[in-house]
Amino acid sequence: MENKTINEISEKYDIEIDKIVGNIMENKAKKVLLQFPEGMKPYSTTIADEVEERAGCEVFIWIGSCFGACDVPLEVEKLGVDLVVQFGHSAWKYDLTNKNLSTN
Repeated sequence: MENKTINEISEKYDIEIDKIVGNIMENKAKKVLLQFPEGMKPYSTTIADEVEERAGCEVFIWIGSCFGACDVPLEVEKLGVDLVVQFGHSAWKYDLTNKNLSTN
C-alpha cells in the first residue's frame, strides 16, 4: 500500500470523508465495510484508518474484486456489517424525481 496522507489522497480523489462519517453516525453503524476499485486499493488503509478514527466504528476493507456499484459481495452478510461504503472512479447522480441513475 502507498504511504499517502488523507490530504494527499483527497487531492487526487473526492473521497467525501465528512459525508461518509456523517452517514455512519446517522445510521449508528458499528461495523462498516469499505469497498474500493483496483485503482484506489493502494490508499484503502489510510482511508479506513481515517473513517475508523473519526466515526468511532470498526472498519473492514473488502480486498476482493469490485466491478461497480452493483457489485456488492455476497459474503458481506457473514461479516455482520451495518453499512457498506463503495468508492468509485466515476461520479453518479441519482434523480429522485425520475428514479434514474446517470454518470457525469
